[in-house]
Amino acid sequence: MSGRAKTTTIGDSMSIDFALQKLESKMRPIRVGMVGAGATGRAIALQLGTPVPGMRLVAIANRTPEHGERAFREAGTTVWRRVDSPHQAEAAIAQGMPVLAEDPSVLTRCGAIDVLLEVTGSVEPAARVALDAFDHGKHVVLVNAELDSLIGPILKEKADKAGVIVTHTDGDEPGVALTLLRYLKTLGLRTVASGNIKGMVDYYRTPDSQRAFAEKHGQDVKKVTSFADSTKLSMEATVISNATGFRVGRRGMYGPPCGYVREIASLLPADEMLATGLVDYALGAAPHTGAFVIVHENSPLKMAQLAYYKLGAGPFYVFYTPFHLPHLQIASTIGRAVIDHDATVAPLGGPVCEVVTVAKRDLKAGERLDGIGGFCSYGLIDNTSTAREMSALPISLSEDRVLRRDVAKDEVISFDDLHEAPAGFVEKLWREQMARWPVSLGTPKSPSHTIPAGSIR
Repeated sequence: MSGRAKTTTIGDSMSIDFALQKLESKMRPIRVGMVGAGATGRAIALQLGTPVPGMRLVAIANRTPEHGERAFREAGTTVWRRVDSPHQAEAAIAQGMPVLAEDPSVLTRCGAIDVLLEVTGSVEPAARVALDAFDHGKHVVLVNAELDSLIGPILKEKADKAGVIVTHTDGDEPGVALTLLRYLKTLGLRTVASGNIKGMVDYYRTPDSQRAFAEKHGQDVKKVTSFADSTKLSMEATVISNATGFRVGRRGMYGPPCGYVREIASLLPADEMLATGLVDYALGAAPHTGAFVIVHENSPLKMAQLAYYKLGAGPFYVFYTPFHLPHLQIASTIGRAVIDHDATVAPLGGPVCEVVTVAKRDLKAGERLDGIGGFCSYGLIDNTSTAREMSALPISLSEDRVLRRDVAKDEVISFDDLHEAPAGFVEKLWREQMARWPVSLGTPKSPSHTIPAGSIR
């Protein structure tokens, strides 16, 4: 079965909130399927189970069914049906019964689902889910920076060809940043930088150092490690970069310490913001969460107006959103994708930045890399032009690769450092992406960062 995504006709020129209320009143909600029932998936299920007007969570797929059952229970769903085929799922959903499956293809191929949320944080399985969903006419919301930062551009192109939307989600920092940035552009403002507000970064955190925190909050320890060691931060910045065309000034970004987020306007290089736009982050800044956008304005009269409204002397001005709530804000992305065919965050074209693999400690020939959030490596954003000239290994392709030579701590790991291995499904997609958008020769390289020994940034 293939075809365009199902859309819910609600009339022209209607805002999302009214459109969703109209769907609710007509009892024709958007039917949402979710793949993944970890901590983030359970939080999303809890919110959608409120329920959110105009949409219903009708299906969950998870390889461990008990986790899916937990998600339903915590969301207040008392009855659901275990299904093994799209036909069974369609029949149950038609009767108003939510369904639970182990195989995600039951959801991607189910005609009673309008939009799929990919919430696994995986790479290879998630890519297969997304492409199968496209083939069966479904929009896909990625709560998955691991995948989006690696092959977001080629996924966007394939979604376009299928007539569906693929989008990162509002609530994650890329969605918060792009929602604000797009709004500012509608006001006629020139946006020149964007990024996260980050509490701490320590490249050398490991699952051992993060285990207690992960257990306290019921999260996967490797995922929590990736939050602390800069990998997730770099992935989110890459998603922003590919959606804006903004570059990084240096590998890993500048990340200036700030007391308050608006200080970052004077701490990033003005010439780079104006020349290419920058993705970056404010370290330790109040309000300690959310995302920011910097705009440039040098008209004296306009600057006087902005100063009157307490935005500072300029010519760079910081706007920010002081929260990021993926489980709440995803509802906006779902509505925009299904009703308006509007992606909250999607690449403009080919990759602008990517996340390279950097040794977390001295590594020896013969060691097997343990991927995102492990003991061996951390990820840093870099400009694609620089990364490809180095033949750098993307962090999302690093798991289970075996080193053929020693690699020093804080050295970027390249494909040349690895024993050859057959390309998996996702690596083939990534190489297709690289062939589709080859790196231009002579593109300026970004300078490497310098890390003090044992730094905590």
